[in-house]
Amino acid sequence: MSNPNPYRKSYFNTQPDFLFPAYRSTVKRAPTQPLVQIPQTLSEITGPLFCASDVADSEWDLTAQHAGEPLGERMFVSGRLLDEGGRPVPNALVELWQANAAGRYKHPVDNHDAPLDPNFTGAGRVLTDAQGNYRFKTIKPGAYPWRNHYNAWRPAHLHFSLFGQGFAQRLVTQMYFPGDPLLAFDPMYLSVPDDKARARLVSSFDWENTQPEYAIAYRFDIILRGRDATPMETQENKK
Repeated sequence: MSNPNPYRKSYFNTQPDFLFPAYRSTVKRAPTQPLVQIPQTLSEITGPLFCASDVADSEWDLTAQHAGEPLGERMFVSGRLLDEGGRPVPNALVELWQANAAGRYKHPVDNHDAPLDPNFTGAGRVLTDAQGNYRFKTIKPGAYPWRNHYNAWRPAHLHFSLFGQGFAQRLVTQMYFPGDPLLAFDPMYLSVPDDKARARLVSSFDWENTQPEYAIAYRFDIILRGRDATPMETQENKK
């Protein structure tokens, strides 16, 4: 009889729990009762699908969405979307959003005392190619205060949203930058107990894709399931 769960589950402590007291807002929003599993219907696991006609060719470049060029350090970020067996996941929608170089989001509830950049919205989308590759051009985001604890600053990071073969198949994660001293003080990053799993949230400097005298580059591969899965923000409670 075939295994109804053909993928390997994540190793213990490699994904964040819903409740992590140092991350203060989880105390109020973490579930206190066992989760209720709701069966998915055929329409939820087979569609609607995003296709090339849904994503403009220009959406990969977050620096070219306005009349002028945004302020900040230009960079490329690229990688591969892989399944638990290391196989590429093609035609998956990858969304990216981020703060600007001053550490402020273009969002009405962001009241951080930092300037908005009229030439930077901070959002882009691409579809992975046949080998699971994705690529964005953007600017490096700044750190920002978030009042979780005394003198709390979020490390520079990018948000990634990944859609699979159906609209209900969505995962969200964050990418950090190597050598950031704020990582040691960030409860969101530290909510992943396992050191090796946390390290999978940190991108690597990508010398090969750096464009001389123009932009540096980072690589961030995303693994959806299995023992080497990238820590995600939507996981089962492991209590």
